[in-house]
Amino acid sequence: MEPDGVKQQVKVTILNQSFTLLTQGDPKDMMELAQQVDDLMMNIARRSPNLDSARVAVFACLQLADQLRSKPSIPADRLDQCHALLDQMLCSSPDQNQPS
Repeated sequence: MEPDGVKQQVKVTILNQSFTLLTQGDPKDMMELAQQVDDLMMNIARRSPNLDSARVAVFACLQLADQLRSKPSIPADRLDQCHALLDQMLCSSPDQNQPS
């Protein structure tokens, strides 16, 4: 793990869009978390092909929120990672120079 305050960039692809995220933890953890989000969103998009990406993201957030509510024993650091990833996804625009 990097020293406190040091953030590393991690490039991930979620719902066929590339994002550059920042993490203070292990970049592999962020990549695994992004893969889980991508899997969830791709499953939602496959089941409802007429949904735009914003609606897919909302449904994914609702599903994740429901999972969090039903599992109050999730470690705080893992919950913080989920919040950070969602914040970055909502605030980031896709990388324009990355192929989808």
